[in-house]
Amino acid sequence: MEIGLIGTRGVPANYGGFETCAEELAVGLVESGHDVTVYCRPGNAPGDPEEYRGAKLVYRRYIESKALGTISHTANCLLHAARQNFDVLMIFNAGNGPLCVIPRLRGIPFAMNVDGLEWKRMKWGRAAKRYYQFGEWCSARLATRVVSDSRAIQAYYDRRYSTPSTFVAYGAHVERSERASILAEYGLEPGDYFFVASRLEPENNADTTIRAFEAVKTDKKLVIAGGANWDSPFVESLKTTSDPRVRLLGPVYEDGHIQALHTYCYAYVHGNEVGGTNPALLKALGYGNCVLALDVPFNAEVVADAAILYQKDPAALAEQMQRLVDDPELAERYRQRAPRRIEEAYRWDAVVRDYERLLQRTVDGDYANKPASD
Repeated sequence: MEIGLIGTRGVPANYGGFETCAEELAVGLVESGHDVTVYCRPGNAPGDPEEYRGAKLVYRRYIESKALGTISHTANCLLHAARQNFDVLMIFNAGNGPLCVIPRLRGIPFAMNVDGLEWKRMKWGRAAKRYYQFGEWCSARLATRVVSDSRAIQAYYDRRYSTPSTFVAYGAHVERSERASILAEYGLEPGDYFFVASRLEPENNADTTIRAFEAVKTDKKLVIAGGANWDSPFVESLKTTSDPRVRLLGPVYEDGHIQALHTYCYAYVHGNEVGGTNPALLKALGYGNCVLALDVPFNAEVVADAAILYQKDPAALAEQMQRLVDDPELAERYRQRAPRRIEEAYRWDAVVRDYERLLQRTVDGDYANKPASD
């Protein structure tokens, strides 16, 4: 198949979950014998290379803007793709839904990975929220096949838009860092800290995590890596904690540092409540972390019995953190379960095979009458 991947910043992955998915998918599909083109933003990689591990890279301009960056780039990419000879397109992000009229009018079959419920994020104003809801509607109505990376998202599209979809999980690798010496740069030692790696947005609940940790009786630290993509009063509010055990590292970009911080933490706290399958949660499991995850359907689906779920309340989280501090053997049992969960349900090679089957069925016309969700 001639396959085009559109809707991300490009590969190699240097930004977020969609980019990682595009990279894993591009490389895996090339290895399976397909011709793959990935549309990229200029400057995504030094020198704008024309090829990455067998995949062709095409660069299209975009408007440098928080609100218009994604849609302007995707529009330019789709206009270019409409003049090529692709058998099928894989488009990412329901926010690009209104633009899918372009391949629809050109008769190009395409699948749309809708991700999570972006309109629920607190950073967006009323107009942006309505736009993202419109994007969902367009994705549901225009895509040859909707792709959901979470059973909960699949149920949402079925319920709200009467639109069936195909479930294809996000993926992760089971891995570890061997560079414990990196911790010294942060004044840390293996096993002496709880860890959070997340964008510092309100719906990721770093404030709840900090308030909970303030009540935990321990010499361990709470280390939070991450920042925000805009000037954020929320981030400033996090800095007001008086607990000297709390460390706000800001964004961590140095090679190997996030991997080391994951590998050697005592436990990982995942407070994200919006979206589908969250890549950060999968990474934590893949690194063998003892995970505490906020009890929402998306997280519960991912972790099964491989993590401890907690309610969105500082006292409830503090109780679970204290429980782990007081029972190291319990923490170790969850560390053993975590990578097994990835091997069982979220291996990238299996995810790529699922996408390959999905795209082939899209080309073959199997979704013409929108059969039931699968």
